[in-house]
Amino acid sequence: MPSPSLHCISSMATRLLLGDLAAQWQQRSGVETRVESVGGVDAAKRVAAGEAFDVVVLASDALAKLQATGHVVAGSCVDLVRSGVAVAVRAGAPRPDIGSETALRDTVLAARGIGYSTGPSGTALLRLFERWGVADRLREQLRQAPAGVPVGSMVAQGEVEIGFQQLSELMHLSGITVLGGMPEGCAIDTTFSAGLCSAATQAQAASALIAYLRSPDTAELKRRHGMAPA
Repeated sequence: MPSPSLHCISSMATRLLLGDLAAQWQQRSGVETRVESVGGVDAAKRVAAGEAFDVVVLASDALAKLQATGHVVAGSCVDLVRSGVAVAVRAGAPRPDIGSETALRDTVLAARGIGYSTGPSGTALLRLFERWGVADRLREQLRQAPAGVPVGSMVAQGEVEIGFQQLSELMHLSGITVLGGMPEGCAIDTTFSAGLCSAATQAQAASALIAYLRSPDTAELKRRHGMAPA
């Protein structure tokens, strides 16, 4: 009888982390584990369409919606990591002040182009601009990265002057300088969670993988990828 093989899907924010964790789990368990990472919106649509994934890792609110519609098994969801949004500019460019909410607001207003993502961090950033009362003033400067395209690549190529995305997606990219996280008062944090897909073909093995992803054994690797264990 062939050994089980797991097929997982995630958003891009956890791509590198899950790649490493999947490799560790495969070595530990002997279960072949493959992770496909795409834009979060696309990942949710594919799970909702009934594709045969065993485990899905998404922002917790997106996962909750899939659970509510029956595409993720009720009671199977666990929080894995908390991921903060960071700010980046092109390598070699002047480092603008983002040390306070006021300084960040001034930096944003002065930027000739602002990159943001299609994921939950992008939605939260737009809400922040609305709270600041500057959303209309920034409309021409905003550039949303296509699904699955890192905001950092737009920064590196000079398409935007400043970019906002999960630290985990910025920290490994070349051609950019990560200025740091969002300042106190306007920090944007997203919790990413894992759930058992209703279309899973290897539910028992998938549940064991989810338990491992949540375990203390994975904490240090999560930190190395710029995330905090949830």
